[in-house]
Amino acid sequence: MSPVRRGDALPIFNRIGVLRAERKMSRAQLAQLVDVNPQTVGALERGDHYPSLDLAFRICWVFDLPVEAVFSRTEFGPLSTEVYRSAQSTEVYRNAQSTEINRSHRTTEGSEKPSA
Repeated sequence: MSPVRRGDALPIFNRIGVLRAERKMSRAQLAQLVDVNPQTVGALERGDHYPSLDLAFRICWVFDLPVEAVFSRTEFGPLSTEVYRSAQSTEVYRNAQSTEINRSHRTTEGSEKPSA
């Protein structure tokens, strides 16, 4: 028996179905690329089966994404929400960076000693 608990205690959620649909890929096509049966892809998508580490890496390779973008211990929210939040975070970061640059520039200008 595996030392890792499964089921309700430590579920593994995934975005395989969403990523497949996004790329207009059938279960059979993904199955062929990762060398499993199409029924296995269906079981993974439904959460009836958890992938081995090797299979998880192969799936991530197909989608060209890191493991944490495809699999998670917590349920994924809507992808559109995450993309929107990510865009907001990037904008907040850019605004903060711009503000910091402006502050730094003003401080530098104000700290120059007048010539005698």
